Amino acid sequence: MSYFYVKALHIIFVVTWFAGLFYIVRLFIYYAEAAEKPEPEKSILQKQFSIMQKRLWYGITWPSAVLTLIFGLSMLYLYGSVPGWLVWKLSFVVGLYIYHFLCHAIFKQQQRGLIKYNSTQLRIWNEVATLFLISIVFLVVLKSSLSMLWGIIGLILFSAILMLAIRIYKRLREKR
Repeated sequence: MSYFYVKALHIIFVVTWFAGLFYIVRLFIYYAEAAEKPEPEKSILQKQFSIMQKRLWYGITWPSAVLTLIFGLSMLYLYGSVPGWLVWKLSFVVGLYIYHFLCHAIFKQQQRGLIKYNSTQLRIWNEVATLFLISIVFLVVLKSSLSMLWGIIGLILFSAILMLAIRIYKRLREKR
């Protein structure tokens, strides 16, 4: 019975972690776009986005990532074995933590006032979390290596569609 409580908590913190990852990159984009504004608008916006980033990152995203890990490891212990699909899922989770740490590096840069990526690059970066989310959810639900093969093919197609959508969105924004 305790396994299901741990699983529920794990899912809750996965959801809040992803919410934080999705929103933090949006804030990175807004911060980068604010740099193109004239003063005093630029400094006012960047100061506000910096505060929002800090509150989100340390108040929601980091705690959720840590609690996701704690409850995930607890589930692994309670489950007692590691089926093949779970090995794949855990490899995607490791990739997601690497993404998290890379977001942390961008966060630290922007907190120091550095902008190393433009808004288009950050929009593409924002979709990486989507790819991890899709991969992990399909693996957890389907629990099949063959389904994973189809999932990878679908993921590649989805990635191509996302890149196309980003380019179209950029062109539409430039026309305005």
